[in-house]
Amino acid sequence: MTGIDPWLLSARQLSENISQRKISSTDVVSGFLDRIRKNDAKLNAFVEVYDQDAILAAEAADKAIRSGHAAGPLHGVPIALKDLIDIEGRITTGGSAIWRNRHADRTATLARRLMAQGLIVIGKTQTVEFAMGGWGTNRHMGTPWNPWDMNVARTPGGSSSGSGVAVAAGLVPWAIGTDTGGSVRLPASWCGLTGLKTTIGRVSTYGILPLSPTLDTPGPMTRSADDAALLYCAMQGPDPLDARTMGLSWSDPWPDLSRGVAGLRFARIAAAERATVAPDVLAAYDESLDVLARLGAEIVPLVMPRGFAELGQLTGKIMTAEGYAILSAFIDDESLQLDPDVRPRLAAGRQITSREYLAVLQTRDDLKREFATVFSNCEALLTPTTATAALALDQADQASGPGHFTRFVNFLDLCALSLPNGRTENGLPTSLQIVCNHASEAMALRIGSAFQAATDWHNGRAMEL
Repeated sequence: MTGIDPWLLSARQLSENISQRKISSTDVVSGFLDRIRKNDAKLNAFVEVYDQDAILAAEAADKAIRSGHAAGPLHGVPIALKDLIDIEGRITTGGSAIWRNRHADRTATLARRLMAQGLIVIGKTQTVEFAMGGWGTNRHMGTPWNPWDMNVARTPGGSSSGSGVAVAAGLVPWAIGTDTGGSVRLPASWCGLTGLKTTIGRVSTYGILPLSPTLDTPGPMTRSADDAALLYCAMQGPDPLDARTMGLSWSDPWPDLSRGVAGLRFARIAAAERATVAPDVLAAYDESLDVLARLGAEIVPLVMPRGFAELGQLTGKIMTAEGYAILSAFIDDESLQLDPDVRPRLAAGRQITSREYLAVLQTRDDLKREFATVFSNCEALLTPTTATAALALDQADQASGPGHFTRFVNFLDLCALSLPNGRTENGLPTSLQIVCNHASEAMALRIGSAFQAATDWHNGRAMEL
């Protein structure tokens, strides 16, 4: 393996080569730290890099592997965590300058679980303040630079902006994001990645700073569906500190991952929704449907009980009501310098009465039952992830958001995989969203793996750095 840059390998390839001792964890971690040092001043993907500790952990991993004491197949592979995830003694800012010195007094179950399997946390990645925003911007901590255009600052997607940029730029092989209305899938779309929005309760949220406890879900951000499946398995599992995780049985995507899509039925968006999508994104979407049809899937019209826009508005009510309830002390304190784009989004929660909030939760339960009929007729709903490719930052309307096709997934407690499916005229990635039923991540990953076996978009790299 001498002479091969670690950043050119997938996470799965790194795992295999480290465990087989063809390359050392120390060399891998050193290679990524080098790349971070050279490029992150421009990219601003990381809030903090644990360089010395990561090297110590890599040296320990190499010794454990040589002595036959590897903790598992991922031992020695580096990973980045979104800066909402607590590690005891480390700073967790939640994307807010007012928390620059907030030291965590606990370690999130997710972080503890990954470290127990030998994964090496290389650092924390930037997020929109309080994770409240889909464009990926942050006025005080800095907006990460989308590496697909090194000349024009473009939307990286949010709120897991730093995780998206870090993986897209090859600063880390994979990363963890969180998703409340699209915050894994939006950066995956605009940064050319594969991102999995997990079912609520599939992955513990204990020790992760909340925005909306009803909707928050952690998920992997990777280069491929295979890497996403690998990290998904490492993330999930019951946690007594998060009661919602105790109701889902273990989900192993690997037995069916390579079964293909022949005989499966997928629903496409309605004609009225197509009008909201940019032409280059729509062309990539249509070609994706054709690819899956050539692989043996049946594509049928989608008949939804409610439209995406209405479901997005309902999602926003839950998000803002719960976010304001959690963060009102900061939102209402005008002396605190909060992001001027974020404060009004959360302040809107003041206007939502308890009666209105409870009515939205009841509507959510009712619509979950209605949507069950959709999935009785097909295995997945296929949509573009975002209606456009990444926008120049000055084109982002901070009074609205890009989650038109993503929010309903959180509202209805579904799961979804976003993956690259094309390029625009100026070389920016487009993205396909594969939405599956509650607790059906294995199906979403199976469809994504089949699509990526037939296409090469996921192997594309952002501009050389």
